[in-house]
Amino acid sequence: MKTKLVLASTSPYRQQLLLKLTPHFTCVSPEVDETPLADETAQALVVRLAKAKAIAGAERYQAELRLSNPHTAAEALVIGSDQVAVIDGAIIGKPLTQANAIAQLQQASGKAITFYTGLALYHSHSQKISCQLVPFTVHFRTLSLAQITYYVETEQPLYCAGSFKSEGLGIALFERLEGDDPNTLIGLPLITLIDMLAEHGETVLS
Repeated sequence: MKTKLVLASTSPYRQQLLLKLTPHFTCVSPEVDETPLADETAQALVVRLAKAKAIAGAERYQAELRLSNPHTAAEALVIGSDQVAVIDGAIIGKPLTQANAIAQLQQASGKAITFYTGLALYHSHSQKISCQLVPFTVHFRTLSLAQITYYVETEQPLYCAGSFKSEGLGIALFERLEGDDPNTLIGLPLITLIDMLAEHGETVLS
């Protein structure tokens, strides 16, 4: 990577995914209001927030650099990502409580649930931003309340959209997965990201 890579996220899951491609990146916390707009679709929401996080992340990165040297500015490619699940046409976010997680999984039981991930890449110098919408569908098994409760108590997926961790025991909740890149379900579509980096002349294979 010739250009500094910045991940505008504090999610440990996204950090672990990006480590698959390169250990050479910096993480910053973007300050972005994630409240949906009135009548905003799930697709529009994640695209808007991914772009906002990438831009906010670039600003935070440059601000942190200037703390050590007021005249410092570094060229960077900043990654922003946002994800929501849609069940029965409604946007489902992070459950935050065990009761909400159980309710979300009860609603998902026996159904196909689509996750939408917005992925943005922002060049800090040119201010060029590109964004892709990446869908991924999960087909849930028909689950009993006892199975759902056991899963939630075991993995505590309280900060995961849809109330599961597919990289862990959550895989037992599914009949099948439908999508181009299983990393998308965890929160960072790596195949799409590789293509977006290539548009900036960056490759992870050298």
